[in-house]
Amino acid sequence: MELVQNFPFACIILTMFVGVLCAVLKPKTARTLAISAMVIVGILSFATLSFVVKTGEYYVYMMGHFPAPFGNEIRIGVLEALMAFIFSIVMILSLLGGMKHIFHDIEDTKVNHNFLMMCLLFSSMLALIYTNDLFTAYVFVEINTLASCAIVMLRKAKETLVATTRYLIMSLLGSGLFLIGICILYDITGHLLMSNIQTSVANLVATGAYRIPLEIIICLFVIGMAIKSALYPFHSWLPDAHGSATSSASAILSGLVVKSYIILLIKICYRVIGIDVIYQSQALNVLFVLGLIAMIMGSVNALREKDLKRMIAYSSVAQLGYIYMGIGLGSEAGMIAACFHILTHAVTKPMLFCAAGGFMEVSGGSKKFKDIRGAGRRNLLAGIAFVVGTLSMVGIPFTSGFVSKMCFAEAALGMSSKMIPTLVVLSISTLLNALYYIPAIMVVFANTGDEVTLFADKKDVAFMVSMIVFMALNFVLGCGSGKIIDMITQGIRMLG
Repeated sequence: MELVQNFPFACIILTMFVGVLCAVLKPKTARTLAISAMVIVGILSFATLSFVVKTGEYYVYMMGHFPAPFGNEIRIGVLEALMAFIFSIVMILSLLGGMKHIFHDIEDTKVNHNFLMMCLLFSSMLALIYTNDLFTAYVFVEINTLASCAIVMLRKAKETLVATTRYLIMSLLGSGLFLIGICILYDITGHLLMSNIQTSVANLVATGAYRIPLEIIICLFVIGMAIKSALYPFHSWLPDAHGSATSSASAILSGLVVKSYIILLIKICYRVIGIDVIYQSQALNVLFVLGLIAMIMGSVNALREKDLKRMIAYSSVAQLGYIYMGIGLGSEAGMIAACFHILTHAVTKPMLFCAAGGFMEVSGGSKKFKDIRGAGRRNLLAGIAFVVGTLSMVGIPFTSGFVSKMCFAEAALGMSSKMIPTLVVLSISTLLNALYYIPAIMVVFANTGDEVTLFADKKDVAFMVSMIVFMALNFVLGCGSGKIIDMITQGIRMLG
């Protein structure tokens, strides 16, 4: 085994260990250690991605000296390595973009706890991306849930307690359904390792045994992950949680956390149940319909909002609908489009939340549209980043959002029964995106007589770096999408 093959496991352990250390360190020391660990994870993830792209094959890393069922495994292919690398970059940029607000909005005695939870959250997302064991996935789903709730509740605000309670209740409901599905699946297959389960399920399908329990298992997994990732109509917790958290927490929750559950669902479709079995079920048709509804209703709710962060949060509901719609198309092209949109949303929505934090900084801490008039002039860099994010969400050429919508449209052209609904809803959703994002731009750039200022705080270099890199990533994905799509295609075929 080559040294690079140990990197994914090392990344999971490193972030978890650093998180524990952050709990006993001073806030600024915890900040430095946490970001340093994430930078190291980013470098190791890039090395892993380069290795699997070069070899063209996935590999399995067995932890310890015992094979399953006594030991545990992680599985690394191109898709997993790509997601881990992008997640690493977004984690770092989201923390940098909202760093000032972390120290302002969280009590001094709890700031190090924020970095503790951020590291545990990152570790759990890496584990969900890489794991090859269903029960291990459940364990890290729960770690993810608790860490997510904690970073919402850490902000000093009355509304965060209510938002966290709603978040926790809905998340535990999704986790419970997922666990019940695992228990039933273990009962009929006797395995927890994904590859072993897939073999057993294939045999059961071939013989016609346990047909109804298998359908129930698929429903439990799909509904559980749909709740966890806030698919409409299970989205009610998301606007409150994402709208009331700190800027960096909102960025990470929206850009990464909900996507980690979708990635796990994709792995379950391919590596646990088997994609052929999933295609034969009606689950994908349900996801397709709910995805289309989410694309419309998320945008309609965003149109009604008078709070910038809640508007961006409802926009996330719509964008999650895009991803589920792509999965629901039931084709390789649809899955590729969904995975590319995961990356698009991951580099766009955190930028919007961090930009919103920049507007709040020059508007007395308010996120209401009436109070942030002209904020884009008082913090020009945040305004420019918000415009770039808006262009991507609407789907303007040269941005990553444009490529995503083109991929969805191309995938729909190969599906005769789903082509017209997809294209119609794509068009309506694009129009709705423009209807609430463009007025928001007009508000933040309204001429209120304030002097145009490039930065709200010239000493906030972290925010400047975050916004510039986020914007660059968006255009890189938009203009250099060919290579990324090739890697996603290669990774999905490795899953199968």
